[in-house]
Amino acid sequence: MIPQNFEYSAPTNLKEALSLLAGGNAKALAGGMSLIPIMKLRLAAPEHVVDLGRVPGLSFIREEQDGIHVGAMTTHYEIESSQVLRSRCPLLAEAASNIGDVQVRNMGTIGGSIAHADPAADYPASLMALETRVKLARVGGGRSISIEEFLVDTFTTALEPGEIIAELIVPVEAAGTGVAYQKMVQPASGFAIVGVAVRVRKSGGKVTFARVGVTGLAPKAFRAREVERLLENGADIQKAAAVVADGVEANSDLHASADYRRQMARIYAARAITRAAGLT
Repeated sequence: MIPQNFEYSAPTNLKEALSLLAGGNAKALAGGMSLIPIMKLRLAAPEHVVDLGRVPGLSFIREEQDGIHVGAMTTHYEIESSQVLRSRCPLLAEAASNIGDVQVRNMGTIGGSIAHADPAADYPASLMALETRVKLARVGGGRSISIEEFLVDTFTTALEPGEIIAELIVPVEAAGTGVAYQKMVQPASGFAIVGVAVRVRKSGGKVTFARVGVTGLAPKAFRAREVERLLENGADIQKAAAVVADGVEANSDLHASADYRRQMARIYAARAITRAAGLT
């Protein structure tokens, strides 16, 4: 299917891009891996598409005092292959390596991916586990919110008209932290039927810190706080993983029923925790 007619702009600086988006009828184009397909299906019909590909200063990975800053236009491949991330925040690099195929990873961007807010996307699980901050920009200023505030519902975010994602801030991982991302892959698309990202730290053989993010299971990614609490209070991995789907409105579609997703979430949570804890 061919998209409806639209105006196209390719600004060369951020001020110009934000000005073009300020009217509210425009849509930002990042890597194009999400917006272009839904425009072709006419699930989205923006009057104006603003291509961010020529805007400098939106693609970067740099370590600062408050964490590692990742520009919104940074590609999945750049994140996957970044030595800074692989050594200082390996969970994000691991999540990026699980996205789609090499063509998608070369074109798709982290900002575009989370702005699309697909409930089966790979990044959100790791971003939840990393307690990521999202910096948004608009004409006249910007704001910073947590990833939990940013992801509102299926294909719905806290972005307001005229706003774009400028960057994400993830932590520099403390020494001794184990991380893992495990997912059940939908083989045709590469998306996650369920995916679980885990960060754990241990002392004296016991888990003292746990963060667990889940994607694919529910209408949006979420922190599995009860799993974290159980791990930090000495529960064994199987007991903690068993509650990952408790109280969750599980997705059901042609790929997997709600009950199947719940069961797979328990299995993949146990696998991710086991791997992050260094027990495999």
